[in-house]
Amino acid sequence: MGKVRVKTIGIEEEEDKQKKKLKERNDAKKAANLLKKQAEKEIEEPKETNTKEEVAEKSADEKANKKKKNSKYKTSKKTKPHSGSYLAMAKLVDSNKKYTIQEALKILNSAKRTKFDETVELHINTTEKGVSGNLTLPHGTGKKVRIEIADNAADPKHLQELIKEIETGKVNFDILIATPESMTHLAKVARVLGPKGLMPNPKNGTISPNPKEAMKKFSLGQINFKTEPKFPIIHLSVGKLSFEEKQLSENINAILGAIQAKNIKSVTLKSTMSPGIKVEV
Repeated sequence: MGKVRVKTIGIEEEEDKQKKKLKERNDAKKAANLLKKQAEKEIEEPKETNTKEEVAEKSADEKANKKKKNSKYKTSKKTKPHSGSYLAMAKLVDSNKKYTIQEALKILNSAKRTKFDETVELHINTTEKGVSGNLTLPHGTGKKVRIEIADNAADPKHLQELIKEIETGKVNFDILIATPESMTHLAKVARVLGPKGLMPNPKNGTISPNPKEAMKKFSLGQINFKTEPKFPIIHLSVGKLSFEEKQLSENINAILGAIQAKNIKSVTLKSTMSPGIKVEV
């Protein structure tokens, strides 16, 4: 005889009702949480009411501000405007043309001023670095050269005082001439004089057993020339605008002759306040 199953209908119906109520409660709870999250999101991120044009404009402004903020380069300062005389001379100069020395000097003379006597400068691009030498200009530079002598045998006290001044950063001379025996004392200030190009050197005639004689040569217009440490270019003063054209021409030719045409790539002539003028070599 098999087993007899007894079905309690009332109990099953009660269980179904409880399950249904629990499900409805859970669904209501989920719906409430979902509505709460949506409300919070709308408070934090309100809906965009702008037009498409306004949105595009706002986006462009934000990109521009970001680019400006992250830019690595600062805006350049406004350059000082050139004077009327500079602009007038600039009209006379053809940047694509090379002038003879006489033509270039005539252009420079057209800009003479009464306020101060401008220096005439020669800028020479050389074929390589390391070009150096010295020469005596026929008519000098027109500039008063401050010359100092370091002679331990003749005046040891003066040499020690000079060294102390240089150590403090005071350099009140354009040329320093020293005797060979004084060089051991000047070694103390080599790091000050070296970068300024003022350390005495036998190649440019600033080391001499007779410093007074060397001083006379520099006073009469002897100059040294040398390319810059990192660039093949020489900058020299060749006189003043108050010089006669013949005097300036002879000074310029003397410099070009000393440097030699084979070492010269290009030459530019100018005064303190004028534009550069390309010169034939």
